Amino acid sequence: MLTLKTLCRDCNACFASGIVMLVIAFSALAIPAHAKPLRYATQDEPQTLDPHSANLAVTNRLLGNVYEGLVGRDKDFKLVPWLAVSWTQPDVKTWRFKLRPSVKFHDGAPFTADDVVFSVERGLSANSQMKASLQGVASAKKIDDLTVDVLMKEPNPVLLNHIFFFRIMSKSWAVKNNALTPQNYKDKEDTFASRNTNGTGPFMVTVRQPDVKTELVENPNWWNKSSPEKGNITKVTLLPIKNNATRLAALLSGEVDFVNDPPSQDMARLASSPNITMIKGAESRVQYLAFDQNRDELLYSNVRGKNPFKDIRVRQAIAHAIDAETIKTKVMRGLSRPTATIITPVDQGYSKDADVRPAYNIERAKALLTEAGYPNGFEVTLDCGSVQPAADICQAIAPMMARINIKVTPNIVPTANYFQKIQKFDTSFYLLSWSSPTSDALYTLQSLLRTYSGDSTGNGDSNYGRYSNTKMDSLIDKIRVENELKKRDEFIREALLLANAELPVVPIHQQLWPWAMRKGSTAILPPNNVPYFFRFSLK
Repeated sequence: MLTLKTLCRDCNACFASGIVMLVIAFSALAIPAHAKPLRYATQDEPQTLDPHSANLAVTNRLLGNVYEGLVGRDKDFKLVPWLAVSWTQPDVKTWRFKLRPSVKFHDGAPFTADDVVFSVERGLSANSQMKASLQGVASAKKIDDLTVDVLMKEPNPVLLNHIFFFRIMSKSWAVKNNALTPQNYKDKEDTFASRNTNGTGPFMVTVRQPDVKTELVENPNWWNKSSPEKGNITKVTLLPIKNNATRLAALLSGEVDFVNDPPSQDMARLASSPNITMIKGAESRVQYLAFDQNRDELLYSNVRGKNPFKDIRVRQAIAHAIDAETIKTKVMRGLSRPTATIITPVDQGYSKDADVRPAYNIERAKALLTEAGYPNGFEVTLDCGSVQPAADICQAIAPMMARINIKVTPNIVPTANYFQKIQKFDTSFYLLSWSSPTSDALYTLQSLLRTYSGDSTGNGDSNYGRYSNTKMDSLIDKIRVENELKKRDEFIREALLLANAELPVVPIHQQLWPWAMRKGSTAILPPNNVPYFFRFSLK
């Protein structure tokens, strides 16, 4: 069995193997005798530490403990003051934030309005994949050291939902370390900020060994350390253990304390273990299929001279051939909710009438393919990330497509390469999951279904199939500027129904996800599936 000793090699071995190791020395980091270190095993690890670079779930899970925003969420996931203590709206295009005094970054520098202004500018820059968290924002202006105005290009009645996901960096640290702009993640740029951190959050990154471990220690100067929600974790060691059996064995043997992605096929075994506590919740994440609808000829298909995915009948055929109930029972072991819409019930704008799946109907699917001119089907490659359950779902979809004569070749790509591949539009057909950290439909619609612009608007930033529809664009633009929530929700409903009719993506299910921990431990599993370690307690 692979043990932690095997995973955590000594420093000399790390350097010898070409692995980059980062050890950051802070003052006053001695761990007290009563400390509760948490050993956290996950199948993947962050690909960058830059808070404004890649919008990836595994990165967000780590950086949510290191960097903070102007607003936060409490244990019930309700919006609360965080780095800002209050806010007002002098007019519909101005939000004024009063900042929390005496907050310090991990390097000891004071947090001020200058850092907010800088972070807004950085978050809106070309390489940032976090622009949607600043929806409608034009700029920020310092009023005094503890007051900042966020100036809007257009009204945004749910700005607080959006900026919850926006992280504040230290301007002086970024200037000192030449980190003024976000890392260009898709082109594999290496920067100081992609390997180092300096937030205001409850934990500080002290060791970074990619593919080996990442260590965080409690921030002794955290402004919120007296919070009644605070647990007893003082150190976190993140261990990427890709193999499901090895990761599970490490948990059951007590070598690790927490696994955020236990294999679905092992749920019953974990639930019956006297040494394990299971914590379950519905993640605000949807798994979906998407298509290249831009090229006139697909990159990875045997069809020549045309693109079958541009034909709505082909996309409808695929939707009818997806047996979401079988995926739920056989692949997810019951831990999913089949869905027809790209957002979840916890998101602003969710509409039940847009959440009605196309019937599973093989004969109808075959008839649609025949009508589209593909009676014998065609061949295509389906790109999928290696993180579970995506890889298993990818394998399950191939035989479903075979029933309608579409020969699908699953291409399972390691996470480190997968996102860079699809972000370069190097795909014909892909499987992805999506969560809205803003808990608002606009973020999802604008990112996934708005025509890709490649500019600072964030329009279509994650629309890797390059779907484009002027009616959808118009609806999203209306949602973006509508200040009346009831009317805004109706525009969202229209956009969701249009997505059902157009099928630029084919939603499969919402994930119902568990965490597994050492018996007697406590934690809160929020809808965004981010483990906020300051709320964890080990016995």
